Amino acid sequence: MLKKCFHFTDDKRISVALLLLRVVAGGAMITHGWGKIQSPFSWMPPDAPIPGFFQFLAAVSEFGGGIAWILGLLLPLSSLGLLVTMAVAMSFHISMGDPFMKWELATIYFTLSAVFLFSGAGKYSLDNKLFRKN
Repeated sequence: MLKKCFHFTDDKRISVALLLLRVVAGGAMITHGWGKIQSPFSWMPPDAPIPGFFQFLAAVSEFGGGIAWILGLLLPLSSLGLLVTMAVAMSFHISMGDPFMKWELATIYFTLSAVFLFSGAGKYSLDNKLFRKN
C-alpha cells in the first residue's frame, strides 16, 4: 500500500535537488501561511465568501504543509492538500478578474505541489527513513 502513495529514489543528485527545493519552497510556504495560522478561522475579511472552516483548512495546509515539505514528512498528503488549496486560490483570483501577478504565486505553489506529489521527497527525507521498505 505504501508503494502506491510514496515514491522513492536512490539517485543522490535528484535527492539533493528535491531537498533544496523542499527546504526553500517549504520555508516560503511557512512564511506565506504564518499570518493565516495566527487567525485560522478568520484571516479573510468578514464579507469573504469562504467559510471559516475552509479558511482553517487553507491555513493549516499552508503552514503545516511548509513544515512537512522541509522535513519530507508525509509529502503525498501535504502536497495534495497544498495542490487543492492553491487550485482554489488560483480559481478565486481568476474569478475576481485579477491580473496574473495576483495569482502567479499560487500557480507556482500549485506546480511545486504537483512535482512533490509525483516525484516523492527523495532520499534525504523522513518519508524515506520511516516508510521505505528495503
